[in-house]
Amino acid sequence: MADKLKVTLIKSPIAAVPKNRKTVAALGLRKLNSSNVLPDNDAVRGMIRHVSHMVKVEEL
Repeated sequence: MADKLKVTLIKSPIAAVPKNRKTVAALGLRKLNSSNVLPDNDAVRGMIRHVSHMVKVEEL
């Protein structure tokens, strides 16, 4: 596993389920194409898995 993950929002959460909208916000993503560098742990991986259709992930 990598040390850090770069998560980028590629799809708008406007029409998403409210739970998915909150997950995107918890990942620190606000606008389209915004990115955030997060630690690579099980909690973050689980959140990414729930919104995988809306984000792009790169290992750093």
